[in-house]
Amino acid sequence: MEKNHLYLLWTSDNPVTAEKMVFMYTINSLVHGWWEKVTLIVWGATAKLIVEDETIREKIREAKEAGVHVSACKACADQLGVTRDLEDLGIEVIYWGSPLTKILKQDEKLLCI
Repeated sequence: MEKNHLYLLWTSDNPVTAEKMVFMYTINSLVHGWWEKVTLIVWGATAKLIVEDETIREKIREAKEAGVHVSACKACADQLGVTRDLEDLGIEVIYWGSPLTKILKQDEKLLCI
C-alpha cells in the first residue's frame, strides 16, 4: 500500500527557504494531488519566525486554506514564548517528540528542511 501522507519537518528559520521551498511544495503538493495529506511540523526557530514575519503568517494562512495541516512543537513554542501566538493563528501546538518517533519507526514519508 502506497503511503500518501507527507510530513514536512520545518526547522530552518530562513524566510526565503520557507517561501520558496516549504510553502511552495506543501501547497502545490495538495493543489496538484502529489500527496493526499500534508502535515507541516513547525519545530524550533521556525515558531518564532511565524510570529515575527507577516509574510510567513500569510503563507501559513494560504497553506491551511489549501488543506495543509500545520502543527508546532509545544516544547519549542513554550521555550520561545510563542505558544499563544501560534494557537491564535489556528496552529495546533502539541508535544512532537513521541509522534515524530512514531513517524520515523513506521517509515512514513518525512521531508526535513
